[in-house]
Amino acid sequence: MIKIKTLTGVLVMTGAAFLSQGAMAADISNPDAALDLSSGADYVGHLITGNHAGDTFTDKYTFSLTGASTITGDLLSYTGNAKNGLDITNLALYGSSGLLMTGNQVSTGATDVWQLSSAVLGAGNYYLAVSGSAVSKSAGSYSLGVTVTPVPEPETYGMLLGGLGLVGLAARRRKQSGNA
Repeated sequence: MIKIKTLTGVLVMTGAAFLSQGAMAADISNPDAALDLSSGADYVGHLITGNHAGDTFTDKYTFSLTGASTITGDLLSYTGNAKNGLDITNLALYGSSGLLMTGNQVSTGATDVWQLSSAVLGAGNYYLAVSGSAVSKSAGSYSLGVTVTPVPEPETYGMLLGGLGLVGLAARRRKQSGNA
């Protein structure tokens, strides 16, 4: 009798262990993707279907900068109501040294909106990470628009000021020769 109770207990514990594995949140992240910022902007997104409430994701979008630039990212996830779709929990910028900055959450609920505007970034490799979780079994999606703006090198400003000085000098000489 004791052996049957022990065997039953072992079977119940084994079944509970298997069921708890199924109840754990799954990672529903996209594979890492590359942003093509050669034209100055790129748009990416993630449609999530067949998920379960509590499933999580962190999608990474890599890009390279060839010179000093700033980037701006706008993230939007529309779910219809706060009980369906996705909950975006973070938008962050990473470089080779790790986390550089996190975005600002503008709104949450039926529509999650995040924005990120970087300081001047040097040439190098970077990535944006979008993190969140599924709120329900309903499908959800987000879209991320990223723009890059080159920042002129200091030498460019020097040439601009030198050119303005020469134009001013030429105008002054022309005015003086017209008065003589």
